[in-house]
Amino acid sequence: MTAPRELLLAGVGTMGRPYLEAAARLGVRARALESAATWESRPTALAERFYRVPGGHEESWAGAVAAAVAEGVPDGLIGFAEPQVVAAALAQQRHGLRGPSLHAAVVSRNKALQRALFGAHGVPQPEYLHVARLDDARDWMLQHLPVVVKPLSLSGSQGVELIRTPEEAGEVVARRAGEGQLLVETAVEGPEFSWEALVREGEVLFENVTAKETTPPPYFVELVHRCGHDLGPESEAQVRELTSGLLRALAMDTGLVHLEFRMSATGPVLMEVAVRTPGDYLPDAIGLTFGFDLYEAMVLLSVGLPLPALPERPVSLAATVFLTATPGTITAIAGLDEVRAHPAVVRVRPRKGVGDTVQPLTSSGRRLGHVLVDAGSPTEREDAVKFVRETLRFTVTPQVP
Repeated sequence: MTAPRELLLAGVGTMGRPYLEAAARLGVRARALESAATWESRPTALAERFYRVPGGHEESWAGAVAAAVAEGVPDGLIGFAEPQVVAAALAQQRHGLRGPSLHAAVVSRNKALQRALFGAHGVPQPEYLHVARLDDARDWMLQHLPVVVKPLSLSGSQGVELIRTPEEAGEVVARRAGEGQLLVETAVEGPEFSWEALVREGEVLFENVTAKETTPPPYFVELVHRCGHDLGPESEAQVRELTSGLLRALAMDTGLVHLEFRMSATGPVLMEVAVRTPGDYLPDAIGLTFGFDLYEAMVLLSVGLPLPALPERPVSLAATVFLTATPGTITAIAGLDEVRAHPAVVRVRPRKGVGDTVQPLTSSGRRLGHVLVDAGSPTEREDAVKFVRETLRFTVTPQVP
């Protein structure tokens, strides 16, 4: 009798838990590494052993992953989020495990590396300048307005800022003078999308396009994800050319790819890429849209078990609506029961309650939760999104300065 396969999951939290649940359904044994910050809430019933990671830095995760693998090499290893990507890739390369490739992992963690590498391979992307301190980019910024300033390795729109005028340029140079290395790039006009793909040895097995709705400039925080977006034949061909070139430039091997781009007047332009599970519960919405479990597919791919036939077209249309409010203190929340009762609503998950503080919406981490909806047509999906936005309301008392 063949022994069951084993998965090692680096990083669990809330959004990584479905990997352990998928492994259990598939009869795959599991071990997991969890950060000290979320250690007490780890799902102990879902893994044979948990390893506590004392720090949140990549170096902490690399050491912890290496130690866990030294106890026994698993059949598959998944690095869930950004801090675990390189840690997992190091162990994958050393022990011959399936993964995106160490090259892809390292490049994905640094936006300046992405710009340098993709520029050399002809991938469409903005003009850019990588500087040791923002004051070094002052003249370049003034010559290329509007521009976007972004840190090299943060995610979730943290530190991303649009600069439109000379006055704004002067203000941001003064305000962010002490941040160290930054990337400054020309702003690309056009709607924002993401491309999610499951890849095996460089071959795309499954792909999805997500249309993104964001806050206005300067921060571009994501408010709605609409999965299964139809770009149309011409744009679809352009995106396929972009993604094929990017996978080659990355030397992408096996795993999940999450690529963000804007559709400009001349075609798609790359914003950035990650080789890990997309955040914002996108796998849940993708699974509903295409009628399969993306977590299960990734577990099977990682441990080397056969994959079922993967879907090519949507069977439904899901969206994730993120909850927001004006800054202040929450004094009431209305509409939760009505939203939960809506036939298109799959899940309602607020992160803040009465008495909590709402901060200015400058990054995705400051949103108040999400609602997952699933509908049979574009019209029904838009009706559901509208219903959520109009019905679920936070009453906020502004804070006195």
